[in-house]
Amino acid sequence: MELLQYLPYLLLVLIGGGVAAPVLTKRLKHWVGVVLAFIPLLFFILFVRTNIILPETESFVVKVPWGLIPGGDFSFRVDGLSLIFGLLVSGIGVLVLLYSAGYMKKSEHKGRFFLLLSLFMAAMLGLVLSENLIGLFVFWELTSVISFLLIGFDNHLAKARKAALQAFLLTALGGLSLLFAIILIGNVAGTYNISELLDKGALLTAHKYYPLIFILMVVGVFTKSAQFPLHFWLPGAMNAPTPVSAYLHSATMVNAGVFLLLRFNPFLGNTMLWKSVLPLFGAITMFVGAVLSFGEKDMKRILAFTTISALGTMVLLAGIDTDASMEAALVFFVVHGLYKGALFMITGLIDKATGTRDIRKLGHLWKKLGWVSWATLIALLSMAGLPPMLGFIGKELIYTANMQAPYFPVIIMVLGVASNAMMVGVSFYLFYNLFWSKRKLAAPCEVNHTYSRSALLSFGPVFLSAFSLALGLAPDRMANYLTNAIYFIRAKHMELHLTLWHGFNMVLMLSMVTVSLGILLYIYRDKVSARIAIFSHWLNTNYYFPDLFDEGIFRYVRFASKNTDRIQHGYHRFYLITFFLVTTLFISAGLFYMTGTNINLDFSNVKWYIVLLLMVMAFGAFYAVASKSYLSAILALGVVGFGIGLLYMFYGAVDLAITQFLVETLIMVIFVLVIYHLPGYTEISSRRTRFRDAIIAALVGLFVTFIVLMARFVNLNEPISDYLILNSLDLAKGRNVVNVILVDFRALDTLGEITVLALAAGGVVALLRSNRSNKENVKSK
Repeated sequence: MELLQYLPYLLLVLIGGGVAAPVLTKRLKHWVGVVLAFIPLLFFILFVRTNIILPETESFVVKVPWGLIPGGDFSFRVDGLSLIFGLLVSGIGVLVLLYSAGYMKKSEHKGRFFLLLSLFMAAMLGLVLSENLIGLFVFWELTSVISFLLIGFDNHLAKARKAALQAFLLTALGGLSLLFAIILIGNVAGTYNISELLDKGALLTAHKYYPLIFILMVVGVFTKSAQFPLHFWLPGAMNAPTPVSAYLHSATMVNAGVFLLLRFNPFLGNTMLWKSVLPLFGAITMFVGAVLSFGEKDMKRILAFTTISALGTMVLLAGIDTDASMEAALVFFVVHGLYKGALFMITGLIDKATGTRDIRKLGHLWKKLGWVSWATLIALLSMAGLPPMLGFIGKELIYTANMQAPYFPVIIMVLGVASNAMMVGVSFYLFYNLFWSKRKLAAPCEVNHTYSRSALLSFGPVFLSAFSLALGLAPDRMANYLTNAIYFIRAKHMELHLTLWHGFNMVLMLSMVTVSLGILLYIYRDKVSARIAIFSHWLNTNYYFPDLFDEGIFRYVRFASKNTDRIQHGYHRFYLITFFLVTTLFISAGLFYMTGTNINLDFSNVKWYIVLLLMVMAFGAFYAVASKSYLSAILALGVVGFGIGLLYMFYGAVDLAITQFLVETLIMVIFVLVIYHLPGYTEISSRRTRFRDAIIAALVGLFVTFIVLMARFVNLNEPISDYLILNSLDLAKGRNVVNVILVDFRALDTLGEITVLALAAGGVVALLRSNRSNKENVKSK
């Protein structure tokens, strides 16, 4: 377990390697991908070792003290669930980096690609390992931002830019929703740490905010994991380079929502909302994805829709919320990651070798692809759920779980059998068109053996397929790795037994029906795909989700533009009036709800010179308003400003007094310099307008005075000033409390203020230089 202490540093190494990739590519070229692959390989080895020695009912937290994370440290949580996801993220990450070295070999921007892929890998590992919900959210958003850059990697293509923007807008919406859910969870439970939240299930699910928390969480999950009706961004994301699809859309980003459901299940699950909403939408997504995959001809789009179907299956299983469903969800997550990662890589290899992904133009490739052909067969068998593949075990576990669904069991079972039958048909359909079909490749397209026999392109899919087959033949070895994960999802120890043969039972009969229906779909594939194509055409013509989404964004922007033109009209006096009135309204509402506060004013200690100074300041303020001379008004305001400085001095705040005198002097000098460039004084507003403004000013002053007085007498918490005074010398070694606050207790605030001032000064200097250069240009002309 000692090695786990190095997890944060290993993550930094991965980030550093990605940052260095653009520089390294100048010397190492595409081999940078091979070098970077050693970093996730270290993660993979560490996760395997930890999973072997980790006790079945224990977890390990690696703390990284950092006070910026509320509710705890920036820590990593290592348990069975994070290890299972971490193993696939790092393991497939190794293979994708090797694959990318071959795929991006001739790309001019391979350095940027490896940078983004490494950063995404680090963000995904951070997400599945996060102990603190705020940290989890940060990594969640990082995956959205980096995926936007990866999907739009070929930014010279309009389709790629559009797909990237759609994916980002939807996942950003889901991220914002998830943030609200996390904040509510923290407020209700009093903590953001997952270790502490595991025991807060009864408190959270019984709280009045639980339905809102659930809805907000579901929006985050549905956008990330492409659930109906928010699934449409995923097929468009296929415009990304194939390594991105093989990684983001098989085992990582799209599964983040599934991971979130499994992680949140102990403290948000086991409710009617959870067990009804998630299975229903998951089943619909599963069926819609399967149906739409049958009508596609582009291999990547076929795989995209089958991914949507698989994600729906995992959400369905997480929603059923039984021991069997959670076991099935974990097994199917592994199943899907292995076969889908392999199939995406194979698709990219075929695209590179033949120049097309259109299955109507492909055929008779068995001998031409060598070992990759066997890998394709194994991966498709796993997707179809046929023995002896791990996919067969996953499908039987899914049927076992579906029969235990507490809500909509008939609908779920019917949609499940139909969806799996379509997976069988699609698998046969793909295999036939790639290897048995006698169609010739469209001229002048030929198989490029530089790619078809490339070791870098072939190793990934061959390894994943072989590993999937090995797990199918020895599934009990995998069961040992799932025990700890199940414990932290179900909060109890379970003995898992995975086997290819469970006897002749209802589940086996359902599997036989599924395969039979799948074969029938394959036999009548042309008629079925034609009908689905007609339906897809009608759907895309009338209710094409990407276009509807774009139309919604356009209407929103147009509405915002109209309202901006209406509100931001350019009359500053109306801006000020609106601001003051709205502020006064909120202040009055606050005063109304705080009527129990007693304001006890004691004027006995007020000195006569303070009263005299206040009278002089009041006279200055009234004179500034009534004066018809700019210079007189400025001088009168100066009297007010310097009077405030004297008040600071009288009450012992010498540092504030000096600051006030300096600022006031500077403002006076600037006003005097500017005043001669202003037009002469004229009366623009009418007497009625000035009377209105006077009433507004009086109201604002009155209410602000009341709120300041009330703030003086309302102590909702212990004042922090007492802590600062007591600890100034002991903790910060300073006797001047104000200085200690500025440079120690609130050092980051001071740094921010200095930064803002420095930026503002830089802007002023730039404007002055620009003005000077413009004058010189005018003179030269």
